[in-house]
This record gives sequence, structure tokens and C-alpha cells, in this order.
Amino acid sequence: MIVRRVTDEDRLLEKLRAIEALFAGATTPGERVAADNARNRIRARIDALRAETTVEFRFTVDPWSRALLLTLAQRYGLKPYRYRGQRHTTVMLRGPEQFIREVFAPEYRQMLELLQDHLAAVTERVVAEALEGTAREPTVVDAEPPRALPAGGLSPD
Repeated sequence: MIVRRVTDEDRLLEKLRAIEALFAGATTPGERVAADNARNRIRARIDALRAETTVEFRFTVDPWSRALLLTLAQRYGLKPYRYRGQRHTTVMLRGPEQFIREVFAPEYRQMLELLQDHLAAVTERVVAEALEGTAREPTVVDAEPPRALPAGGLSPD
């Protein structure tokens, strides 16, 4: 089960209590049946949440996506970690597989895409202002590339 400030289970239990109150105050048979059906669905979901097995997921991140991943994981009560010897670009998460695949990962990817778009726009603007120009893609040459020096120019590969 994922532990959050307010867990899914807590929310479901809260809804269950509200339905119990509704059920107690239901004046017609239809209201009682609807409340009872809702209560049964919520109890089934609580049982399913408790029964989910946890799995370990590995994320490879840059500094910006790392900050996003750690914050989002903590928001959901997941405890990010890495094993001794793993790079700082590796973040491990353990949690219910269905939750991570269907909720956490898609939300993370969507937020990451927005963040990357924003960072790209800011970078473009700052570079254009600072260097009074615009970045253009390099020309593509139809030839075999020679052995190049690394970006620092210190020594060949």
C-alpha cells in the first residue's frame, strides 16, 4: 500500500464513512440500495489496494527530472532511494505496480514534458538575449565522421 499524507485507502475509508452516514439517513429504499452498492464498491477497492504487490522501479534522471521525480514521489508517499554504487542519475521507487504504471508514471511523464518545454523556452530566450542571436541546428554532412575530440578538447576518445 502506498503511504501518503492522505492515502488512497484513507480517502476510500472517508468516502465509506460518508456513505454510511448517507445510508443511515436514507429515507427511501432506492437511496439505501444506492448507498449500499457504493459502500460495497469502495470496500472492494480497499481490499484490492491492500492486496496489491509492490515492485521496484528504476528511473534514470537528469537534475531537473530528478527534482520533479523526487517531489512527485514524496507527494504520493513513496520513498525514493538508490543502492550504494548506483549513479546519482538513478532513482529507485518501490510501490504497487498498477499505481506506478497507471497513475504515477503517466503523471510524471506529462509533468516532465511540460518542464522540459519550459526549460527549453527559457534556455532559448536566455541564450538569444545573452549572445544576441538564435541557436540553429548544425548542418548535416553526408560523409563518414572523423574521430573527433571530446567537447572539452583535451584528448581523443
